[in-house]
Amino acid sequence: MTDKKTTVGGFMFSAAVILLVALNFEAVAAPASSNTTTAPCSAEPAWDQKLDPAKRFLVLADWFNEAVLDKETGLVWEKTTASDQRHWTDGIGLDGARRYCIARGVGGRKGWRLPSIAELTSLLEATPTNPSLPQGHPFSIQPTGSYWSATTSAENSTDAWVVNLSTGHPSTSDKAIGSYQAWCVRGGMNAEAY
Repeated sequence: MTDKKTTVGGFMFSAAVILLVALNFEAVAAPASSNTTTAPCSAEPAWDQKLDPAKRFLVLADWFNEAVLDKETGLVWEKTTASDQRHWTDGIGLDGARRYCIARGVGGRKGWRLPSIAELTSLLEATPTNPSLPQGHPFSIQPTGSYWSATTSAENSTDAWVVNLSTGHPSTSDKAIGSYQAWCVRGGMNAEAY
């Protein structure tokens, strides 16, 4: 009786293994679906390495070429920014920079936000040139413009951090009075940086 149970149990185990192997083979051998990209794009950040701009930035074709993946940080940036300037907070007839980014639909995607000061400055060269973005970057932005960050000044809560791309230097400005551009980003955020 024990031999029959062992034989039946062994047979069932063998059949289950064969079935799992067959299913796995089917899944691996299945053709790629139409929404699968063949482009080498990974949002896995590479903070431990400095990538050449040609390898660091990837224009996302699946996003209508409207967004750029930064492989060093794993963040996705607007390729082109609006040229209009706005306050950080909402104003009369014009959304503030934060609301503007939240409402964006770049590359057919929602979920955009204003970047933290650390995220915004991560795009810049350590020794600024004019503009201070890396040579060969794919962005279509105002190279001498100043851009809001989502980071409020620790010294004065009515101010937020701004980055001037022609100098690469961050500074603070009054959220309700300062008028700068918004460069929206998509990706995980560190709430402590705001």
